[in-house]
Amino acid sequence: MQAATSVRANAFPTLTQALRAMESVLLRGGQSTARRNAWTAVLENRRLAKDRVEAEHVMEAALTRPS
Repeated sequence: MQAATSVRANAFPTLTQALRAMESVLLRGGQSTARRNAWTAVLENRRLAKDRVEAEHVMEAALTRPS
């Protein structure tokens, strides 16, 4: 006899799903794609800035360390 598995369906969409649904209704396909691409670029720029700051800290630490 197999154990019964329960399947739980979520009737309520997540906030992200709801926002994407509204975006698809309000904006044409190209506009929503451009918007997502722009957000991806923002996130990548933030990551690069964080990496740059970390590299600066490493360089400063290397320069101030006594030899």
